[in-house]
Amino acid sequence: MGYDIEQYESLALWIGLAILFFFIGMAIQDVLKRGKVPLFGRIFVWIVLFTGCAGFIAKGIIQFIYETQGLG
Repeated sequence: MGYDIEQYESLALWIGLAILFFFIGMAIQDVLKRGKVPLFGRIFVWIVLFTGCAGFIAKGIIQFIYETQGLG
């Protein structure tokens, strides 16, 4: 029974973090729009944001693989 609670907690954490990333992206979009940032600057900001998210997702996938193989 306790194992199910841990799964729900983990799922809620990942969903919460995804929502947090979404709101951060919306805030950045609003700042870029209101600041009238040129296209090159907008592209650079979104590339940086995407690589940060991609690294976070890669870390989660690697952690999941290690945990399912009993390494962590």
